Amino acid sequence: MNSERIVGLTAAAGFQIGVRKTVTLSQEKTWELLISPQGRKLWLGETPTIAFEKGHAFCTKEGNHGVLRVVKPNEQLRLSWQPAGWTEASTLQIRLLPAASPGRTTISFHQEKLDSMQRREEMKVRWEAVMNRLMELTTK
Repeated sequence: MNSERIVGLTAAAGFQIGVRKTVTLSQEKTWELLISPQGRKLWLGETPTIAFEKGHAFCTKEGNHGVLRVVKPNEQLRLSWQPAGWTEASTLQIRLLPAASPGRTTISFHQEKLDSMQRREEMKVRWEAVMNRLMELTTK
């Protein structure tokens, strides 16, 4: 019996990936950045407008589509997220966590229900790049 664990594979949610970074912004300012047209274009894709309300469906110019499942301002977004060409939707959760020092916030991207190790690696690269670009926006 092979008991080797495959990195990123869960019994219930398929492959998953998580990426975190801490920014020098309050949770409120980090939320504002995340849902601003400039910020959301980085992680969600280009949308003319979007209502950050539970149950709101979206489709971006790039073909990403899904539904907002949980919206807790300044704290959490949870949504189904399916890029064009994917046969199944994944679950994307973005959390804003208070950091140890005041005026800092940890941004956490967690994606599950990915269909393969290759897809997990693709999403790891994507979310790390998104996080780096968000970090650049915090210093402007």
